[in-house]
Amino acid sequence: MSAPRGESPPGKKSKGDAEAIRHLKQGIAGGKHWYIALLGAIRLWDSPEEVCHGRRYRYLIGGEAFDWLLLAERLLSEVRGLMPEREVSDLLFSGRPPIELSRTKFKDLIGAAKYKAHLNYVYGVVLEEALLMAAEEEMRKARSSMGYHGGDAADRAFIHVYSAPRGDLLVRFQEERSMPQGDALTLAEMREFTYWLFKYRMSTCDPERVASDTRKALSHAWRVGARNLNL
Repeated sequence: MSAPRGESPPGKKSKGDAEAIRHLKQGIAGGKHWYIALLGAIRLWDSPEEVCHGRRYRYLIGGEAFDWLLLAERLLSEVRGLMPEREVSDLLFSGRPPIELSRTKFKDLIGAAKYKAHLNYVYGVVLEEALLMAAEEEMRKARSSMGYHGGDAADRAFIHVYSAPRGDLLVRFQEERSMPQGDALTLAEMREFTYWLFKYRMSTCDPERVASDTRKALSHAWRVGARNLNL
């Protein structure tokens, strides 16, 4: 899987994508646990993004961060009815797998390259979102302790984390991507922006601050019950 270089013709799958779907179907038909078959199919998948049944799926954020649960959702749509619905729902919406695997086993099944890209997604998207939520919570509590209520804690959190307002950073992100200006972002664009913010923070903060923020983000993620991170 590599960064996109334009779109494939509609309805046409790469050899790896077709093999991934075949692997999943044959694995389940042959008695393999559907989760194990799914992870093996993820290893075979090629396309960083696609349009399927009118929906755009972007699996690789910023050319580096792999959202494996989004690809899992796409692949499982090919085998509806062959797995327990509750298990599938738990995986896709809560990140709770039907069977527990060690980090090493998970890495072996999806492949080292995709596992590395998965870690980029965890740190660059999932934990970056958690860091902002933790900072927003801190800003709200600090104002409340001083007798102030209301106000935009989200804006203050952005300035606290990135030393710049969200609007200024969004404009910079959109200019770099040659995107239309404005606050209306798709979910995929929002994740791209979040990953861009992570890279921006890495380049502007000192290592001690980065380490402290990572601990804070992890703590918040575990506290609010983040989806299985597979770290």
